[in-house]
Amino acid sequence: MVHKEEIMKAIGAHGMWKTRLTHAIETGKIDAAVDTVRMDNQCAFGKWLYGTSLDANDKKSPHYEECKTLHAKFHQAAAQVVELAVVGKKREAQQLMSLDGEYTKVSSKLTAAMSTWVKGMAA
Repeated sequence: MVHKEEIMKAIGAHGMWKTRLTHAIETGKIDAAVDTVRMDNQCAFGKWLYGTSLDANDKKSPHYEECKTLHAKFHQAAAQVVELAVVGKKREAQQLMSLDGEYTKVSSKLTAAMSTWVKGMAA
């Protein structure tokens, strides 16, 4: 099913953000504007979430609502890391990415919610 594929791609794509953010912390640079990172409707998953591929019933699903909320929080946390990284506040950025940091917590919750959504879809 197309929905499963979209969500599985999103899990991988959002996992790659850890690498991008780690690189941003190390170099103080990233290939995206902070304001763009903050927006949850600019990545492929966000465009899909807000787009027309999902019908009204899909968008009433508790899985949809949870993923939409967590996805927005994920982008907020990622943007915080970028903001700190580009001004050289490595320690603060690394804290957000640590095991108990906000980025890591939100990222883990989002991945779990997307996985649960996929498991709940008809085969």
